Amino acid sequence: MAKPRVGITVGDPAGIGPEISIKAAADPAVLEVCEPCLYGPHHQTDLRGFAPGVVSAEAGRAACDAIARAVEDVRLGRLDAIATAPINKEAFALAAIPFKGHTDLLAMLTKSGPAVMMFHSEPLRVVLATVHVALREVPRLLTPDLLDFIIDVTAKELPRFGWANPRIALAGLNPHAGEHGVIGDEDDAVLRPAVARAREARGIDISGPWPGDTVFGRAARGDFDVVIACYHDQGLIPVKLLAFGRSVNVTLGLPIIRTSVDHGTAFDIAGKGIADPSSLVEAIRLAAKLAITPNP
Repeated sequence: MAKPRVGITVGDPAGIGPEISIKAAADPAVLEVCEPCLYGPHHQTDLRGFAPGVVSAEAGRAACDAIARAVEDVRLGRLDAIATAPINKEAFALAAIPFKGHTDLLAMLTKSGPAVMMFHSEPLRVVLATVHVALREVPRLLTPDLLDFIIDVTAKELPRFGWANPRIALAGLNPHAGEHGVIGDEDDAVLRPAVARAREARGIDISGPWPGDTVFGRAARGDFDVVIACYHDQGLIPVKLLAFGRSVNVTLGLPIIRTSVDHGTAFDIAGKGIADPSSLVEAIRLAAKLAITPNP
């Protein structure tokens, strides 16, 4: 059986993306499971116009163009999946690209609805209800409609990762999940009803909201298959503590398979030849696995 073709977008060419992409594409663990194909500037001659560690509009445009070409090749059947190296949000802004990251850009390119970010690792899986927004905006954004959507996408997508009937936990927004309204009312007023609707009306195995300081540990010990976190750092701190360099960013809700690294552009070590490709290797391997796994 032919190996799946996985497109690797090199991300911001001023960061470590080109380096880790070249390293990952040549890794025996990658070559064993797929045929990698690089998108974006990665040869030394291509990179001359991008100073290592320097944010620029040119780098932002190059990163965006590579992603767009890879998505188009998936649409045309030339690729089976894509794995992305990190972009720089400031470079996107300088290039007047109206997206804060891959997730929103991919949703637009694939003409799909809102996409959902999940971090997948052996010890812990975490879905983010809100992503790159200021912390003060999170309570306002956690609407019943958003929570219903996030819960439904999580329940629908987890079976392809091996959990036929995933046990989902919803992390509380406030300390101690609000302590029954003593420390904020959002958990009782918004989160708890969302859990009840999902269980009673849609038959989803979800519980919570659970205190954020214990739910991730419980999931890592096997009590839950996935945790929905209310905001970016609530979910990513435990994932990166337990599996940094081994976790994979997966976009749920897209008509294509897309995985990514669990780190940023690392401008401080760009161009030094010391970047670790481990996370990208894991992202490519997971993309290849998903490409040959039937979607339940």
